[in-house]
Amino acid sequence: MSGRTPASYATRVLTLVVLTLALVLPAPLAHAATPAVKLSKSEAGTGGSVTVTGSGWRPGAILMVLICGRSTPSRGVPGGTDSCANADGRAVTADDEGAFRRELPVAEPPVPCPCVVHVSTITGPKAEADAAFRVAGHSVEPLPREASGGRLSLLTDSRLTGSSGLLTWFGAPPARELVLTVGNVGTSPVKDPVFQVGTSHGVFAPRWEEQRWRGTVPPGGEARITLPVDLAAGAHGDYTVTLKYGGKVLTEQPWTVGRPWGVTLFWLMLCLVVPAALFRIGMAVVDRVRPGRAAPDPKRRRRLVPALPTWLPRPPPSTAAHAQSRTPRPSRTPSTLPWFTPDTDSDVDAGAAPVVRLSSSPEDT
Repeated sequence: MSGRTPASYATRVLTLVVLTLALVLPAPLAHAATPAVKLSKSEAGTGGSVTVTGSGWRPGAILMVLICGRSTPSRGVPGGTDSCANADGRAVTADDEGAFRRELPVAEPPVPCPCVVHVSTITGPKAEADAAFRVAGHSVEPLPREASGGRLSLLTDSRLTGSSGLLTWFGAPPARELVLTVGNVGTSPVKDPVFQVGTSHGVFAPRWEEQRWRGTVPPGGEARITLPVDLAAGAHGDYTVTLKYGGKVLTEQPWTVGRPWGVTLFWLMLCLVVPAALFRIGMAVVDRVRPGRAAPDPKRRRRLVPALPTWLPRPPPSTAAHAQSRTPRPSRTPSTLPWFTPDTDSDVDAGAAPVVRLSSSPEDT
């Protein structure tokens, strides 16, 4: 072989690998670009419109486009969507390349400017972008100072703990606990921080609730946070739990709540019990108002005793019946009729029955 060494072969192979990666990697990295927003104009009055175009978003993501006050692109929207013109917002879906184009009507936000056009995702991973915009004729005030000192950031993934009980199956409010670990990346301690916990169902806006965590997080320290989360009675379906601190979203957790089948079973039982109870009440009323029938005469009742076969032994008579049968009954003396006279002959035996003769016999005459 010529003067080629194994080191030269290794160098050439490494060069080919680097060139191949340089040609292949830019394509997938293009999809991971930072979301961006551009406006067709930087200022417009109420009643007008502005065209919003975006790029670098997740393909197929559902986005919300709003005009928000008291915000800048570098600072974001600290007050959340409460400082935005939510009634005049528009929804848009990013195409396969992560781009979109949407016409947005200009409306005054509920707080003074400086204003921005705020674009954020509704479902899926959280992403947002802002572009400076001025609403003509709307008041402009200086931005409030940002709170300096301690700042909390998420250190570990959050999770929802807990389970539903029997009462939840019958429509009781579902409840969970949001557990996460935060760290203080600021220069001063954070004492008794106030978090915002929001629960949203589908594409509806979250319902926010402020919760204070009792404790102090020193600079550079960390703390385990546990916050209760509950829904309304009878809630079911897919929910999203969002945690915010200082106007920024720390974490989001999906929550699937089962249907309270106990309530359905209760209504089915009610549909069966109520008609049965009404039927029983109706029958009782009919029996009460129906005219009564005369009771049968007890003297006319006859007790039918089946005759015993001749070959069966007769039951012995009772003592009372046997004594009554042995007691002689008094003889009945027939009343003397006027045309009959008793015979008074002396030769009649005392034990013989008297002979009655007719008074008109020819022998007596």
